[in-house]
Amino acid sequence: MTTPSSPTYRHVLYLAIPIILANLTQPLMSAVDIAVAGRLEGAEHLAGVALGSLLFNLLFWVFGFLRMGTTGVVAQYFGAQETQSILLSVGRGAVLALAIGLLILLLQRPLIGVGLTLLGASSEAAEQAWQYAQGRVWSAPFTLINYVILGWLLGCQRVRVALAVQILINLVNVIAVFAFVYGLDWGVNGIGRATAVADFAGAAAGAFLLWKSYGSKIMATRWSELTDSSPMRRLIQVNSHIFVRTACLLASMAWFTHLGAIQGDALLAANAILLNFLSFASYGLDGFAHAAETLSGAAVGQRNASRLARVVRVCLVWGLVGSLLYMVVYTAGGTTLVRVLTDQSDIAELADRFVIWAALAPLVSMPAYLYDGVFMGATRTRPLMLIMLACSALFLLLSLTLVPIMGNHGLWLSFLIFNGLRGIGLRLALKPAIFRSLGTR
Repeated sequence: MTTPSSPTYRHVLYLAIPIILANLTQPLMSAVDIAVAGRLEGAEHLAGVALGSLLFNLLFWVFGFLRMGTTGVVAQYFGAQETQSILLSVGRGAVLALAIGLLILLLQRPLIGVGLTLLGASSEAAEQAWQYAQGRVWSAPFTLINYVILGWLLGCQRVRVALAVQILINLVNVIAVFAFVYGLDWGVNGIGRATAVADFAGAAAGAFLLWKSYGSKIMATRWSELTDSSPMRRLIQVNSHIFVRTACLLASMAWFTHLGAIQGDALLAANAILLNFLSFASYGLDGFAHAAETLSGAAVGQRNASRLARVVRVCLVWGLVGSLLYMVVYTAGGTTLVRVLTDQSDIAELADRFVIWAALAPLVSMPAYLYDGVFMGATRTRPLMLIMLACSALFLLLSLTLVPIMGNHGLWLSFLIFNGLRGIGLRLALKPAIFRSLGTR
């Protein structure tokens, strides 16, 4: 194993492009699901899939620390060239992911019931969301294991392999969606089942890659090494901070959806389409954030402050370029993209009224994404948690103030302020939280 090459603009782009392509496959899965549901008769099908997808995105991403924590720790061990520590970190994450996934399956009925009640929707949309959820829930163990696999691959800078795994998942999903919905006539339940099958394929591919990379070391690893108290305490500390941070972020997204849902199924569906725009942008820009994450982790593992400073600078430049590109595309072609995702005129016309917010969102949100990556890679997760807590509370207050005055425009404005302040807060915390611990002034 060799340490990463110098973080030049070209090197960051070399890492980021495959990650961007891999990340874009995530909202692509949602886009396929939404496009298929959007062509089933009645707005309740699209609203139901949007609601069900959000429920599982919220549920699974509460456990996003399985990916984020794995990437940061593995990246630091990668920088320090400690192969055995990498394997043990992945093993601990995989055991935890499997345990959480099985618990979700055991508690699926109350989790789905309570989740859909809290999100709020009409009875017709809630019924379709329940049908979707009954198929999707079986993906739980595989989705969470895939987070660990992805974290491992990104931490070791095996970005092309990560891309290949994500492409496999999406190919299986597309084939299964069309087979289950149009071939077997399973409706929105088939859309949920297709995602579960796709996630199983990804987990199987990840298990094969782990065995191919560490087969002999896996056989020699003892259970006591996986549960060693010192690294386990570090894992728990890092993951607890990320857990709270992610829970606040997803609670904010749920609140956003709730405030849209109480304004009607059509507006809920329109916001879901525009949030899909933001998903494409965030997953794309997260390519640079993930590059910052793995390069920052390697720099911290090497105790190299000047290298870390260059990582931050180069990734921010590329993030600015990417966010401006998204803004131009959404400004010029937003209404066309809306009609790619739905052929229902009432939903499309509503989305057109608010598409300007989706165009502004990438530029406003980009610094938060990039600095998230830096803090994750450095495993300095306490500032992430505290800043997210403060910004989430402010989003709640702003939305309660602005939505009664401005309607859905006020909701989007509150959301953009929330993301913008996250970036500002992390920038202010960068030197005291990370650079001073590496010995800089």
